[in-house]
Amino acid sequence: MTPIFSTIFTCLLLLPFVFQIANAAVFDIRNNCPYTVWAGAVPGGGRQLNSGQSWSLNVPAGTQGGRVWPRTNCNFDGSGQGRCETGDCNGRLECQNYGTPPNSLAEFGLNQFNNLDFIDISLVDGFNVPLEFSPTSGGCTRGIVCRADINGQCPNELRAPGGCNNPCTVFKTDEYCCNSGNCGPTTYSRFFKERCPDAYSYPKDDATSTFTCPGGTNYKVVFCP
Repeated sequence: MTPIFSTIFTCLLLLPFVFQIANAAVFDIRNNCPYTVWAGAVPGGGRQLNSGQSWSLNVPAGTQGGRVWPRTNCNFDGSGQGRCETGDCNGRLECQNYGTPPNSLAEFGLNQFNNLDFIDISLVDGFNVPLEFSPTSGGCTRGIVCRADINGQCPNELRAPGGCNNPCTVFKTDEYCCNSGNCGPTTYSRFFKERCPDAYSYPKDDATSTFTCPGGTNYKVVFCP
């Protein structure tokens, strides 16, 4: 292969990668809490964020099932192994799987149906830290915020160290977990919904809890907004 054709071939191979980077969404993850929070992200890994610190994360276009969440009361050694009281991801600083409840969630799918991003805050895995998930570009202005003191008001039967469990985690019944796909609001889901009306309170809470922005929008996720 001649040098010029070799160069063209290499460029063609790199085009999908360059296109993906160019269309990646930038997530600005900020810790406004007066305490340290260890951010978890899939895709992305994890990062310790002391109060006032932020983490800029590029998320590839087309990502489905993406999550960003806060982890609290963590201890990690020099190799990134350890444990968190809430939101732990298999004992790793750099998350490769979702966190362990209870943990507040910012969930997203990028460039999905009609090239829209689908975003939500979910309390289906419970609550540990107040959360904001908002667009910062693309002309999209509708953000989602859950500021309530859910830990302080949590029903006794849902209380957990450092957080408040969703009833599915505690009772594991179809009524709360919706394993059959046929369930509705409960007294417990209403507890979460009344305090954070824009957040998922149970698995079928789509109508009032899923929001969209144009593909290519950038976002911020704020702990303790």
